[in-house]
Amino acid sequence: MVLLWNLRFSVSTPFPQVIVDTPTSPVTSGLPLFFVITVTAIKQVRLPFLECGYEDWLRHKADNEVNNYPVNVLENGRRTQKESKKIKVGDIVEVLEDETFPCDLILLGSSRDDDTCFVTTASLDGESNHKTHYTVPDLESDLEVLNATIECEQPQPDLYKFVGRMHIHKDGQEPAVRSLGPENLLLKGATLKNTRVVYGVAVYTGMETKMALNYQGKSQKRSVVEKSINGFLLVYLCILLSKALVCTTLKYVWQNQRGQDEPWYNQKTQKEKEFLKMFTDFLSFMVLFNFIIPVSMYVTVEMQKFLGSFFITWDRDFYDREIQEGALVNTSDLNEELGQVEYVFTDKTGTLTQNNMEFIECSIDGFQYKYQDSRTELDGFCVTDGPVSKLQQKAGRVCCAWVGTSLAKEELFLRALCLCHTVQVKEAGQGVGFADQVDGVDVASAVEQRGFIASSPDEVALVKGAMKYGFTFLGLESKSMKILNRNNKIEKYELLHVLNFDPVRRRMSVIVRSPDGETLLFCKGADSSIFPRVRQEEVERIRMHVERNATEGYRTLCVAYKRLTDEVFARVDAELREARLALQDREERLVAVYNQVEKGMNLIGATAVEDRLQEEAAETMEALQSAGIKVWVLTGDKMETAKSTCYACRLFQRSTELLELTVRTLEEGGRKRGEHVVSSNYRSLFLQICQNCTAVLCCRMAPLQKAQVELMVKNSKGNPITLSIGDGANDVSMILEAHVGIGIKGKEGRQAVRNSDYAIPKLKHLKKLLLAHGHLYYVRIAHLVQYFFYKNLCFILPQFLYQFFCGYSQQPLYDAAYLTMYNICFTSMPILAYSLLEQHICIEILLENATLYREVAKNAMLRWGPFLCWTLLGIFQGLLFFFGVHCLFGNSALQDNGQVFGNWSFGTIVFTILVFTVTLKLALDTRHWTWINHFVIWGSLAFYVFFSFFWGGIIWPFLKQQRLYFVFANMLSSVSAWLVIILLILLSLLPDILWAVFFPFLTLTTFLSFPYAFLLLERPLSSCCPRPPALTASPGVTEVFSLLFSPLSWWCGHCWFLNSLPFPSLLLAVSPDPHLRGDTRQLI
Repeated sequence: MVLLWNLRFSVSTPFPQVIVDTPTSPVTSGLPLFFVITVTAIKQVRLPFLECGYEDWLRHKADNEVNNYPVNVLENGRRTQKESKKIKVGDIVEVLEDETFPCDLILLGSSRDDDTCFVTTASLDGESNHKTHYTVPDLESDLEVLNATIECEQPQPDLYKFVGRMHIHKDGQEPAVRSLGPENLLLKGATLKNTRVVYGVAVYTGMETKMALNYQGKSQKRSVVEKSINGFLLVYLCILLSKALVCTTLKYVWQNQRGQDEPWYNQKTQKEKEFLKMFTDFLSFMVLFNFIIPVSMYVTVEMQKFLGSFFITWDRDFYDREIQEGALVNTSDLNEELGQVEYVFTDKTGTLTQNNMEFIECSIDGFQYKYQDSRTELDGFCVTDGPVSKLQQKAGRVCCAWVGTSLAKEELFLRALCLCHTVQVKEAGQGVGFADQVDGVDVASAVEQRGFIASSPDEVALVKGAMKYGFTFLGLESKSMKILNRNNKIEKYELLHVLNFDPVRRRMSVIVRSPDGETLLFCKGADSSIFPRVRQEEVERIRMHVERNATEGYRTLCVAYKRLTDEVFARVDAELREARLALQDREERLVAVYNQVEKGMNLIGATAVEDRLQEEAAETMEALQSAGIKVWVLTGDKMETAKSTCYACRLFQRSTELLELTVRTLEEGGRKRGEHVVSSNYRSLFLQICQNCTAVLCCRMAPLQKAQVELMVKNSKGNPITLSIGDGANDVSMILEAHVGIGIKGKEGRQAVRNSDYAIPKLKHLKKLLLAHGHLYYVRIAHLVQYFFYKNLCFILPQFLYQFFCGYSQQPLYDAAYLTMYNICFTSMPILAYSLLEQHICIEILLENATLYREVAKNAMLRWGPFLCWTLLGIFQGLLFFFGVHCLFGNSALQDNGQVFGNWSFGTIVFTILVFTVTLKLALDTRHWTWINHFVIWGSLAFYVFFSFFWGGIIWPFLKQQRLYFVFANMLSSVSAWLVIILLILLSLLPDILWAVFFPFLTLTTFLSFPYAFLLLERPLSSCCPRPPALTASPGVTEVFSLLFSPLSWWCGHCWFLNSLPFPSLLLAVSPDPHLRGDTRQLI
């Protein structure tokens, strides 16, 4: 659009008027141009300094803080301090608790006795839970004498993949080789937790770290309205060139006729300079007609965007009492894009959910239990679907034989919950408080106060659930897991192996040795993963409860166990150690061992855990889908976790078909495991499948992969408008890539907020931001754009027609003052007020009827059809203005004294009709009247009358020619002039007036702009909704803006229709939009 504006400026600047003899003075075109450039400079220089420039300065300041952060490094046996930007590959770095890792490190040593450490990666993948990392095994305790080399893969952005090996050199011995994996890698940006100090060797630094490789650079964002304006400008530029060419051609055709080239007022054409003269005449006509290009529209659009953005900030519905903040607008250039969104890409953790899980109930041996505060039944157990007496009988039954011990299945189930996990205990006195590091909920036990940290929030929920029933996990000490049972006795289990969770296996297991020397395997996982590996007669007793809990939206896990003989364990132990030392196909070999040992298990029971959604998350997702917006969830979380969340927030429905595309399905197709779906080979097929689904879930996504998926959709056929919403630094790439980026002011820092276009406190605010603010912003600015082209066409068409009656002499029809003031003063304020305050539909109706969002989707109001209607309307009124006044001047003696009106009276009458018509046209289109609308509309007309009297009633000393001296006053002294002005205004507005009389609920402009408007004709007139909601303001200015925007007279012509019209059914019958047909497939 900048190129088109520059081209427009080139023909409107005073420079062409210096080299050619033009009818208008340089001030006439230069003053509006100066106004445009001044306002644009303020918007593009000062405001970006306040908005973007300030953010850039903050980002630069934050970068300096990170780059210059002091880090302890071990060099030559001494501890020295370096700036983080000076760390080199091979440096051994010391990191303390709650510090952020300055680069990607291989963990060499930890202050913990079990050679582990805990980190949180919220700034990388959005997960606030803690992850366990392990030191390289069998290293020297004294790192100062360590002599080793590391071989690893080239830097790549996958956060969950790392392959390498370490060669440990000792004097006189062969180098010992240790395998390195992601469990040994500490990523830059992660934070050390629950560990006093760790030491690691730098392997990736600077821009080679995984965090840097996942960063997506910020791109220039342009709204769809700007692109439409470009197209319209090209059309009007062609009209401008055509007018200038036609007038230039006809001028020389007319002058070449006999006797037409020698009048005293039109000097004879010099043949030898005819081409140069034709070129200068062409430029003169370009200058004369250049006002058809609405330069001032650019200023009005910028002001509308900037001022309109304050309505989002002032909206009290966006104010969150918890964080004491409201919405934030970082970019005002994309307001109208909020009304055109077709795809929403959202993060899960912290966006859809609160990441706060709670143990609800469990099922043991076919009986379902819920917790009761009073321990009247089995220490907190409450049977919900079986008699208590029968359960008490079952409780004494032997279900597992250990040497000299018999345990009830209930106790075995609770022991499994206390043992089968990777939870660590944060004892009292470690850190500040005893809050869990996953969900932030304090845990108070009868024995001691403690907090839990884990790699998954549901593990903490299960451990806390077992604690409610009398079994307390006391922690891991020297490879031993301690449990406090119901009898207040401590049981110790030796932890032998942990079979980690895998998104394909969808289960995890631990192998422990009981106090009596028995080796047991406890396993928990998804029902689809556990059921095929247990005895089938045990499945039916549990399946009913699992399915019922899943239907209710709970996260379900099944628990099983298996007894291992000494021979079996020895074989499994050897295979696991061998697989973990493998340098190639390590994951495949481990999975093979896992699958072999996790067979023939005994099913104990199942659990139900509730993952709390964000407030009104389900209602928000339903509203977005009703609005025709497709929602994609892009998360780094596990598939089962994300799938449960999608069901809970109603993105997935139980009655619809669910398609799963996982690594396992790729393996079944004979493809190599780990192959990316979004690679070039399968991108087209993947996109085609996804676009035919109502909702899509992508799991285990790295930050850069989120941006790549979004870019793939954004560049697909039709170039749909995309929106991304997230709360963590891992969502920054996705937010920057989208057409519109939304940051949530959550608990994961403010990186997403700083890099977003808009920021809101909670997900529920997205509904009003899109369905109300976005809808209204788009309708307002679309009307503004169409109105500007229309009124400028009405303005310049009489000027063009006048050339046919003045010998193509470039004689202006309007006075220079009118040319200058038309777009700056006379017609600018009413449309600006309209574009800021108009509510053609009540906000409540927009929120209740989400389907209305579809009607303005795909740039409905700025298509070529509505543009053509506005253009034809402008042509009709322009012709009526000129020829109506021309008929009046059939007898130019229009005054009682016989005085003849001249050409300036002719132009003034045309201009008066023009100003009143375009202003009253806007008044007829207004549906939401405030005192501001009244003031600017009637005030603009009054100002025009006052200015005309003032400009023509004084002899101005700086003017060489006083063209309008008493012209306006003389014009109004003629009854014929009054008659023709009133008559032509009524005739010009007759279509709108008739439409308002017969169809008061629908403006003619709306009918021409919306394809669904014909449905309104079938409905009778009904009462409108009461007064609309007053615009809200930020605390402290509520009273001011309540008074400022209180309507004097207001009615909403659409409200009766929207309250009574069965929208979905009718739209399905008349709309070809495939969104309305409701494809019932969903993709994961």
